[in-house]
Amino acid sequence: MINYWLLKSEPDTFSFEDLKKAKNQTTHWEGVRNYQARNFMKTMKKGDLVFFYHSMKKPISIIGIAKVVKEFYPDQTQFDETNKYYDPKSNLDNIRWFMIDIKYQTEFSAPITLDELKSVEGLEEMVLLQKGSRLSVQPVRKEEWDIICSLRKTK
Repeated sequence: MINYWLLKSEPDTFSFEDLKKAKNQTTHWEGVRNYQARNFMKTMKKGDLVFFYHSMKKPISIIGIAKVVKEFYPDQTQFDETNKYYDPKSNLDNIRWFMIDIKYQTEFSAPITLDELKSVEGLEEMVLLQKGSRLSVQPVRKEEWDIICSLRKTK
């Protein structure tokens, strides 16, 4: 059974365009340092589908769809003292942080903005639209996925 997710990225850090240009249009999703988001990543399965969401830069929006191609494995940045994601409490006996790999699937014909999502019937309970929701990894219900996909054609 496929599950559905939303991954947030600041486009200045890593954009959907960067994913399209990556080798094999695939990248690892590193640097998650929130336990709830990490736990969501640990439940992701190969084949799950992901909305790629650009945050922090206007327009804040869902840009396209990716697929999980590798299930969770240790995020090596936690062990690298020179990396901004270094965690001194992590070690090989106490792995705290994990990552997944995703692959580009398709892009929407136009971004689906946060303001537009807020106006769509059936999305009222979506995690993204809840007050104070800041998680970079979020589940999306099948019904929400279908509604959002119906808003735009894909390229």
